[in-house]
Amino acid sequence: MKNLLLGQLSEEDFNRLEPYLKITPFKQHSVLFEAEQEIKHVYFPTSGVVSLVMTLESGESVEAAMVGSDGVVGASAALDGRISLSRGIVQLSGEIVVCNIDGLKSAALQSPKLLSLLIRHEQTVYAQAQQSAACFASHHVQARLCRWLLRARDLSGTDTLLFTQDYLAEMLGVRRSSVTVVAHTLQAAGLIKYARGKIQIVDAEALQDGACECYGTVKRYYARLLGSAK
Repeated sequence: MKNLLLGQLSEEDFNRLEPYLKITPFKQHSVLFEAEQEIKHVYFPTSGVVSLVMTLESGESVEAAMVGSDGVVGASAALDGRISLSRGIVQLSGEIVVCNIDGLKSAALQSPKLLSLLIRHEQTVYAQAQQSAACFASHHVQARLCRWLLRARDLSGTDTLLFTQDYLAEMLGVRRSSVTVVAHTLQAAGLIKYARGKIQIVDAEALQDGACECYGTVKRYYARLLGSAK
């Protein structure tokens, strides 16, 4: 299974968990859980990418964190935090390993190493959310979009990303017009190609040069806490 967390498990821990795992395909924009509702499953993405989104009373939404094959979504539910603090939505379609919550909790209670891995992962998600808050407050839309596209590229493993400008604006917490201007600028500079809801990353190195510091900071969090720099 191409999930870095599952790949870090010992054979004993994986065998203990395997009966509770089921590979399931998910379409883009599928909702895994809503904020303030009970989480019923834990999700280990393999090729799909999931956004944890905060929604305001006005109906506006903004992404707090992004999780792909480097992590797990909803692991706090197995640590007795069953009420979600955010909305979980599939950002990019793909396969996700769905895990029974009670099965994961039972396995974690039998394995200090698995329990430690889950706790450290939740730290990375929290750190990513904190970094996102600082990013929204301090960095220009263009730098934030570069960072966001690179993160999506890393987690999806492809240079072709199926996103509309409306969706990008929602995830970045800005107006669609702002995304349109920035996308045109990046395309004119030869960093991306954009047409009909599809973004092709042409020059990832230049895109990284234009990204804010948050891109590298989040990668370092993952390397330090989980031993991976996805």
